[in-house]
Amino acid sequence: MKQWYVYILECQDGSFYTGVTTDVDARMKVHAEGKGSKYVYQKGFVRLLKAKLCESKSDACKCEYAIKRLPRGEKLGWFE
Repeated sequence: MKQWYVYILECQDGSFYTGVTTDVDARMKVHAEGKGSKYVYQKGFVRLLKAKLCESKSDACKCEYAIKRLPRGEKLGWFE
């Protein structure tokens, strides 16, 4: 059974990107190479800010949706 994570990273323009993955390290490598998502490719990858293990893919996607709906100032606090 795969483990799913929700994560948030910082882009070069200071914006945040939230996504889900089964392998955080591999996904960050792909983002750093400019291949992870169109948004991160355009904005530029800086660093992973937070990641959290979720119960399932469905749970990870629900968490991603919830984080994306939060104001910027509350996004990192969600992971606490």
